[in-house]
Amino acid sequence: MEKTRFALIGCGQIAKKHVQAIQNHLADAEITGFCDVVKERAEKFAGQLKASAFSNSKEMMDKIGNEIDIVNVLTPSGMHHQSIMDIVEYGKPIVVEKPIALRLDEADDIIRACDNNNVKIFVVHQNRYNLPVVKAMEAMKNGRFGKLVMGTVRLRWKRDQAYYDSASWRGSWAYDGGVFTNQASHHIDMLTWFMGPVESVKAIATTRLVNIECEDTGAALIKFTNGAIGIIEVTTATRPKDLEGSISILGEKGSVIIGGFFMNELTTWEFEDRQPEDDTVFEKYGKNPPAWGYNLGEYLKGVINAIDSNRSGLVDGLEGRKSLELISAIYESIETGNEITLRFQPKKCKLGIV
Repeated sequence: MEKTRFALIGCGQIAKKHVQAIQNHLADAEITGFCDVVKERAEKFAGQLKASAFSNSKEMMDKIGNEIDIVNVLTPSGMHHQSIMDIVEYGKPIVVEKPIALRLDEADDIIRACDNNNVKIFVVHQNRYNLPVVKAMEAMKNGRFGKLVMGTVRLRWKRDQAYYDSASWRGSWAYDGGVFTNQASHHIDMLTWFMGPVESVKAIATTRLVNIECEDTGAALIKFTNGAIGIIEVTTATRPKDLEGSISILGEKGSVIIGGFFMNELTTWEFEDRQPEDDTVFEKYGKNPPAWGYNLGEYLKGVINAIDSNRSGLVDGLEGRKSLELISAIYESIETGNEITLRFQPKKCKLGIV
């Protein structure tokens, strides 16, 4: 069997995680190329894996494009749009880290360009593959929750000044965003995946403990189109250490809480219609396997399967756009003080503004 060949654009911290996930969880895959505007960073990765290194993505695609099956775009969020537009014409499937872009018009541009070039795009929301999440979604699809009442996500992490000072783009409006965009985008994606389309949002935010352009702490109240309520509570100002990354789903017939650091540990599983499988749910689905990067590995396996079977991935461009629209509405609400109804055009949202 031929191996699936990846190329990585952007060789920062997140690239290390993708390399580890590919090496540890994808037996029939390898990385053939690395690209970064600082070529030394690409060369460092490439030297370890006997791959090719480049400082320009077009040059990489021109020279070794026939040796690449999938391109992972791992540049800072504010660079996703340009990074994708530079390579979409080469026709290779694209995996892009969350969020798909920082601006809705850029996301639409990406989706349109991928459609025009017959390119599959996959937005990385690997926590959908956490075992407790997989089981909870199964219960949702089987109707075990009944009428949804409330969904809540809480992110209480520590990101100190040294973290933000480690790269000039961190915490900036142009390239990163604050806690809502960077750290909480996974949790926001999860909330809307379970609870459904959003009708409106009202949000507040502040910057409490670090010197950055964007927020380190915020909260949002959501109305879903099905009548349920959502609450988003996020901060990177937790001290002295990380506490949790959790989601709670409450319905008329059952409740599930998934906690841990990144929604990876089942803490509550209660349903009125008790099923035999409920007796072993904590044992079988209580937490991910101990191997690091399990969920990202499963996500990338899903990407390969979607390509091989010629279908959309679990999080394609349109699906990835949903969380960006809500995040944009959150910032619009913060800036205007108003409740924002979705399906809107951002006017005051600062995301992606240079």
